[in-house]
Amino acid sequence: MMIIDIIIPAYNEEESIGLVLDDIPKDMVREIVVCNNNSTDDTRRVAQDRGAVVVDAMQKGYGSACLKGMEYLASKEVSPEIVVFLDGDYSDHPEEMAKLVSPIVNDQQDLVIGSRTLGDMERGAMQVQQVFGNWLATTLIKAFYNYSFTDLGPFRAVRYSSLLDIGMSDPNFGWTVEMQVKAAKLKLRCTEIPVTYRRRVGVSKISGTIKGTLLAGHKILWTIFKLL
Repeated sequence: MMIIDIIIPAYNEEESIGLVLDDIPKDMVREIVVCNNNSTDDTRRVAQDRGAVVVDAMQKGYGSACLKGMEYLASKEVSPEIVVFLDGDYSDHPEEMAKLVSPIVNDQQDLVIGSRTLGDMERGAMQVQQVFGNWLATTLIKAFYNYSFTDLGPFRAVRYSSLLDIGMSDPNFGWTVEMQVKAAKLKLRCTEIPVTYRRRVGVSKISGTIKGTLLAGHKILWTIFKLL
């Protein structure tokens, strides 16, 4: 079995992070890294109580938290072969992880996106502006880079060597689209797997506010164009 590690960015997810960690198929993973992004609640304690490694990302931002997790994995004596990214709000279904890593394990793909668009999505799990933003971003990626995606879903698996080649750097909202655009530019083998998606626990820090939605949308489009 290939070595699989999981990175979970988390900001004030004390109500959900335990549910996420409980549903991860432990027999498939070596280590679960929760990247505590300046939480002011008990996210750290709950994650540690469930056996996760917790690293602190002091700079706020989704991408900053993910980068801190990657920094931790880079310090390991033995590197992972696959990294799975998973949100800490319990909107994803961690038990579906096997579907995402299978194409990489079988050496058919380098990056696998869990597509909410292709899968079974609970009504209200994504806001109208999120659905439109996903459509616009993936349409632009197709037009500019000739790679077909249907989603910028956070639940994804990537070959570790490919992740290093991609050279991730975005500290906030552009994280997911940066990975997909750079993967397209590198001509990596990419595919999507339908995944189940439900309403998150609690209120989204991004799509749950008008300001967050506008900032995220602007950053996603800016990232697509700046990498041309």
